[in-house]
Amino acid sequence: MGDQFNAEEILRMAEQIEKNGQEFYRNASNAVDDFEVSRLLSDLAEWEKGHEILFTSMRNELSREEKTRTAIDPYCEAALYLKAMADDHVFKQQTAESLTQFKEDESTEKIIDLAIQFEKDSLLFFLGLERMVSPRLGKERVYEIIDEEIGHIAYLEKQRSRLNSR
Repeated sequence: MGDQFNAEEILRMAEQIEKNGQEFYRNASNAVDDFEVSRLLSDLAEWEKGHEILFTSMRNELSREEKTRTAIDPYCEAALYLKAMADDHVFKQQTAESLTQFKEDESTEKIIDLAIQFEKDSLLFFLGLERMVSPRLGKERVYEIIDEEIGHIAYLEKQRSRLNSR
């Protein structure tokens, strides 16, 4: 891998993070007893699925230049590296421990706080990667991913306020 990423690599990471998010939200939904919170988490899993589809579509529409490799990779190790980065970063860091916490302490606020933290981690991940994509390799695509992640956080903040007022 070079010291830069292209839009295709970033979108592959985004797709993997969305898959991880789906798994996290589905498991979290099954771990809580509060029907409304469970439904919210289930809806978030579906939202993550929609974003995975969006990012796949964006990747399929990339120009040849946005797919330009930044390093020689005869063994296709870049794809494995990118998957490992996405897997180890967002949603996977504390998933098992977090789901145990759901069962022990089913606080709606705690669950939503954890979801917001995961979404913030995702946002920070892509903000960090944004500097590693040149404009000719698709920097604008990274901004689109960042905008989607900001939308996740705003939505969760609204849901936290709504759930706390019930």
